[in-house]
Amino acid sequence: MYLQHFGLSKAPFSLTPNTSFFFGLAPHVEALQVLHTALTGGEGFIKVVGEVGTGKTLICRKLLNDMSHQFACVYLPNPYLSPQELRWAVACELGLEYTSSVDQQQLIQLIQSKLLSLAEQNKRAIIVVDEAQALPDESLEALRLFTNLETETSKLVQVVLFGQPELDLRLKQDKFRQLRQRIGFSYQLRALSRAEVAGYVEHRLKVAGWRGDKVFDDGRIGTLFKASRGIPRLVNVLCHKAMMLAYGSGTQRVSAKQLQMVIDDTEDAQLSHWSLRLALPAMALLIAAGYLAWQELML
Repeated sequence: MYLQHFGLSKAPFSLTPNTSFFFGLAPHVEALQVLHTALTGGEGFIKVVGEVGTGKTLICRKLLNDMSHQFACVYLPNPYLSPQELRWAVACELGLEYTSSVDQQQLIQLIQSKLLSLAEQNKRAIIVVDEAQALPDESLEALRLFTNLETETSKLVQVVLFGQPELDLRLKQDKFRQLRQRIGFSYQLRALSRAEVAGYVEHRLKVAGWRGDKVFDDGRIGTLFKASRGIPRLVNVLCHKAMMLAYGSGTQRVSAKQLQMVIDDTEDAQLSHWSLRLALPAMALLIAAGYLAWQELML
């Protein structure tokens, strides 16, 4: 798309969480420090909660990369599972071999045997659940029962829950009081500050290969911060679309007008005084111009 125009080796603002772009932002580093401390200490449940787009999945993947040598990691990216499906998923992630004739009780015994075997190797298992707010009630209880598996000195399995604020609302219910009491550590992810947004944008561009002057000057960074409210995913969306417009107009610096058109065109970004009705056709024309420029390069 615009990679050749900016001299980039890869897309700097992709929405796919990529740990090669990990930047030491204070909220992300603090969350990882809490997780490392809790896991090393053997806590049963650990919880990280943050708004949509604040970087939970990126932290989740960074944690798995960091801890895979020390723990047997079970990663559940899609938690909308029944208790039975949850147990099958855990068994599969642990590398267990079994036949279709195995019932749920036998499966639990196989999982426990595997966990005991890991403990003999001085290795614990962690179950990492992304989007944990989507877990059915019965599956949350099944997770709690997993943490009952222990030796005389330590838990055989620990659980890390990554979720949106709705997870906290659910856990406040009286029926989850047992699980709630087992959460030894928790962390609340915040949005980025203006300075953090500036560092984040610059870092991602450098990792992608940018070596020129600022694509987004200080004024544009301020606008990005206000429009995105410091939410990394929205920063990515706005930067990607703004660079498309810059490419379409043949420049390597995003203008105030281009960024404003992108904001008006983006769901969940703050609107401003520019006319949405005017901005959308203008953006479409610029994207079309970029596409024609790309076609010419291909000829």
